Amino acid sequence: MLLHSGVGGSGVVATELGLRLAARGHEVHLIANAVPFRLADERHDNVFFHQIGSMTYPLFDAPLTTLAEASKVVEVVEQYGIDVIHAHYAIPHAAAALIARAMVRTRPIPAIVTTLHGTDVTLVGLDAAYLRATQWSIESSDAVSAVSRYLADTTINDMGVRRDTIHVVYNAVDTMRFRPGNDPSLRSRYASDSEHLLVHVSNFRPVKRIEDVIRMFALVHAELPARLLMIGDGPDRPRAVAVAESLDVLDRVRFLGSFPRIERLLACADLFVLPSSKESFGLSALEAMASGVPVIASNIGGLSEVIEHGVSGFLHDVGDTAAMASSALELLHDRHRMAAFRHAARHRAMHVFDPTANVGAYLDLYERALGHVRPDG
Repeated sequence: MLLHSGVGGSGVVATELGLRLAARGHEVHLIANAVPFRLADERHDNVFFHQIGSMTYPLFDAPLTTLAEASKVVEVVEQYGIDVIHAHYAIPHAAAALIARAMVRTRPIPAIVTTLHGTDVTLVGLDAAYLRATQWSIESSDAVSAVSRYLADTTINDMGVRRDTIHVVYNAVDTMRFRPGNDPSLRSRYASDSEHLLVHVSNFRPVKRIEDVIRMFALVHAELPARLLMIGDGPDRPRAVAVAESLDVLDRVRFLGSFPRIERLLACADLFVLPSSKESFGLSALEAMASGVPVIASNIGGLSEVIEHGVSGFLHDVGDTAAMASSALELLHDRHRMAAFRHAARHRAMHVFDPTANVGAYLDLYERALGHVRPDG
């Protein structure tokens, strides 16, 4: 598996899929520029990590990451006899996988499966500098999946990818890890019994609109006593701090930084807030739902495939912080409706985004891809 190692959803999805495959007895090799975020705190049988090398040379303006990654893939494929290369992101991972396969000297050659996660299509892929490379990477893969119907349709319609089928395989969530279970001692570190606790988790990039999280929270706190936990880090953190200060709620907001195990904090929350301008799926929202926490989010991308509006959360127009705050207050004022939303969120996470079905779908995809490159078995 080729993946990003940071806190973004694609790296988390890839790592946890690898762990589930390993638990079934498959040998899984993760290739990234650093130890993946969700792998860093544990050791797992059948899971191996390989770090991409790099070099500094005055002639290069930047490291040639794709070529370095392709070289590492060749090394792993030839040493371990890899059957399937699963690239999580079209650029650079699918491109590196395809270059690597052209260089491999052993036989049989591996199949290449590419999973599209979002910005590899909606942001990077549509940029003129990368469009044709992204199209080629997707069209040349033996099988392609997307994490939502929205993303599959966008890839074909907006990017103009010439491909008959892009399989939709929804992300899964570990409902034993992410589950209801409020820890009063932990919650008391951040909020009193009389205060409501809202949570946001992201990489604090502009697309996440974390300033809107602060604005929406300020409207909620103006009517009900509340606290906000901001989990993650990224370029927009200073702006979010400035907005919180300007709205006089900085003392009610805690910026906790990034860490791999957020499940206990999610289980303590009353609401999860995700006002992004783009979300091809919304893994953090799903993890909150599995924890029994309703979600207030933007009605964009694949979020409507994850959250049932008016049942397990609320979806509003991007930037409409007043409507988001109104929906939040509607639930916080009505404990019976809040309980119903909590139950619906947990039920949907368990029954629609089941890890067993997710692994089965990917194993089927691997078989399809192998059939493409090895039609005679």
